[in-house]
Amino acid sequence: MTGSRPLYQVAQIRAIEQRAMAALPPGTLMQRAGLCAAEAALRLLGRLGPGAGTAPVLVLAGPGNNGGDALEAAHHLARAGRQVSILMFSDATKLTPDAALAYARARSSAARFEDPSQPGLPGSTRWSMVIDGLFGIGLTRPIKEALRTLVETVNAMRCPVLALDVPSGLDADTGAIVGPAGVALRACRTITFIGNKPGLHTGYGRDYAGEVEVASLGIDPSHFPPAQAWLADCTLFADALKRRPHASHKGSFGDVAILGGAQGMAGAPILAARAALNCGAGRVFAGFIDQGPAYDSGQPELMCRPADTLDLAAATLVAGPGMGTSRAAHDLLAAALGSAAPLVLDADALNLLALEPGLRQKLAQRRAATLLTPHPLEAARLLGTSSDAIQADRPGAARMLAARFNAIAVLKGSGTIIARPSGDIVINRTGNPGLATAGSGDVLSGICGALLAQRWPQWQAAIAAVWLHGSAADALVENGTGPVGITAGELIPCARAILNKLIEQHDPTPAR
Repeated sequence: MTGSRPLYQVAQIRAIEQRAMAALPPGTLMQRAGLCAAEAALRLLGRLGPGAGTAPVLVLAGPGNNGGDALEAAHHLARAGRQVSILMFSDATKLTPDAALAYARARSSAARFEDPSQPGLPGSTRWSMVIDGLFGIGLTRPIKEALRTLVETVNAMRCPVLALDVPSGLDADTGAIVGPAGVALRACRTITFIGNKPGLHTGYGRDYAGEVEVASLGIDPSHFPPAQAWLADCTLFADALKRRPHASHKGSFGDVAILGGAQGMAGAPILAARAALNCGAGRVFAGFIDQGPAYDSGQPELMCRPADTLDLAAATLVAGPGMGTSRAAHDLLAAALGSAAPLVLDADALNLLALEPGLRQKLAQRRAATLLTPHPLEAARLLGTSSDAIQADRPGAARMLAARFNAIAVLKGSGTIIARPSGDIVINRTGNPGLATAGSGDVLSGICGALLAQRWPQWQAAIAAVWLHGSAADALVENGTGPVGITAGELIPCARAILNKLIEQHDPTPAR
């Protein structure tokens, strides 16, 4: 994926590190990491204003190489004239050779080593910053006892925290907090080494990692394996962003049929249909299982029909918004699964699939483009597990959904994950808590349907739809609307505006 931002799992990072270390003098990577960390700390302090210039920096150094990185950072910060205090939680006689060298350098600097056996933080100092070098990517057990108390104390402070590699307590692969009832240190910025990690961008990652900066430490690109995970950006779907020819008509951009609308849930298919129309579908049908409105007064361009009268072979299908789980809903979904049309499955369509093995078999046998858009509970039902288990390994769950059902899986949530059966994943980085509102998922499914109807490849359609959906929420917040109180309908015109702007930016064909 040319121009994209790769993500690497912990095992891959370790392998890269070992290959690089074999070609470098001892301690080189740790010294580079410490220098990069110190430079990141100084940049962050510079953004905090003159008042941050006098208060000392507190460095937390744990027992592993992450602690060695922190000691190196302390050494450089002290040389730069900063007041530095170090809390070191390891036996200096048992350090690795690289960490022992970092310890000696920190000892020779003006940094002050505090007594880590004392409860709480040293003195009553107001810290300008805390640097988190307690635990890196190797943590496999929850943080306990005195260190847990330390983490909770730092989290309660109104003080910027710079995490080294990964916030202590956060799983770098999954974005989950390590261990049952575990804790993690909440950073406002993370400088991560060698390569970017998926756990920094999904699950709890976005809350705990803050802004993420990648320091490759000068490692030769030949040491990096081909990636199977990427951070979403526009380059991943730029090829599909095309200006419309003047000689176009509504048939040029495809039809979308929304299948849903059980009694009391007519709003869901209307939201999905409005999103599909505003994101470029030529015609949109809103199909209702039960009695629906004669027309949508807010969007009269939509065609409201009984669902059983729609031609399922003639449109891109979006099944599930407000569909319910009645027998009629089951039969309509079975017909949609049996069609050769592109298909987006959301909401009650996913619940029906979870209830009926026959429907799941039809899904797995489909050859046409298919997108699943579950939230964690819907994903759990499909995989026969719990939502907690889904959230404990979001990348793994998304991959499992895609492989099991031979479809593109969009696992919604903080850091939505798009996966395809090959095992490739993309983690989306747009969006905010304003998306946690009724109807938001219906809007996403409508955007997916619109892009598929316009003949976008299904992988790019899924990535772009999720990116647009989140960007719409971000635009609303930036303009003063939300995140509290954003409604799903407000996302639709924002998504349309962003899509048109992207097309203008990425299609080199001159406008006429």
